[in-house]
Amino acid sequence: MFKKDLLKGKRILVTGGGTGLGKEMSIHFASLGADLVICGRRLNVLDETAELIKSKYDIEVKTHPLDIRSYQDVDDFIGEIFEEKPLYGLVNNAAGNFISPTKMLSPRGFDAIANIVFHGTFYVTHAVGTRWIKQGLKGNIISILATWVWTGSPYVVPSAMSKTAIHAMTKSLAVEWGPNNIKINAIAPGPFPTEGAWARLSPQGQLDNDESYTSIPMGRAGEMSELQNLASFLMADGCDYLTGQTIGIDGAQYLSGGGTFSGLSKVKDSDWEAIKNTIKTANEKDKANRST
Repeated sequence: MFKKDLLKGKRILVTGGGTGLGKEMSIHFASLGADLVICGRRLNVLDETAELIKSKYDIEVKTHPLDIRSYQDVDDFIGEIFEEKPLYGLVNNAAGNFISPTKMLSPRGFDAIANIVFHGTFYVTHAVGTRWIKQGLKGNIISILATWVWTGSPYVVPSAMSKTAIHAMTKSLAVEWGPNNIKINAIAPGPFPTEGAWARLSPQGQLDNDESYTSIPMGRAGEMSELQNLASFLMADGCDYLTGQTIGIDGAQYLSGGGTFSGLSKVKDSDWEAIKNTIKTANEKDKANRST
């Protein structure tokens, strides 16, 4: 679909670029000639992804461990990046999520999601965008959201609230930063199963069978190549007049139903305890991996 050098010479930062959707988009950008900066909380995972990309493509990949919940850490990191070479593109992909009835949700659980998705995404966007404006540079931002920015979604209220805020940011900054030659769009994927996210969103396989896709008119989950193609299209030159938009890629699911997790209303409180323990085990495993 794309010319091999479509993104040649463009330096793109992907937050959460070591795993999941961030990794897949990074690989596709690299295949089109882009140089990459990928950040996340686990340096070993970032380095593994960087080595994989460099083994396939002759491009530069810089890795950096970063917790985007700290504005000072974010601003220092972005400052270092721009001192080396300015960015052209930013993909706000880093996120966190888990399923839980809101009545069982603690303030700490809410903050765990909001501090990454809401605050962290703004911190990175602000740090990059203000430097583009100060230096008079063209810029391009893509944020990865979810279809519940339009529908809301039960059982993932912190994520739904936070991603809806970034949806509003996308529209707002498209107007505010448009005169500075900065375009900002978002992608709202439906189900695109990845190992890390699915451990928290489908801990006991609730979304892993064919029946779970009956709410999707196309009857299936998304394929990574489809998301990669959309992200690359938005990141490339040639359609700069497209800005301020959140584009759904979900097989028309959100147009036909009440959100990805609406079917979980059938789950009993006693079952939620088992789900909670499964998610806790996944989090402890992830924490152990980060410490090694």
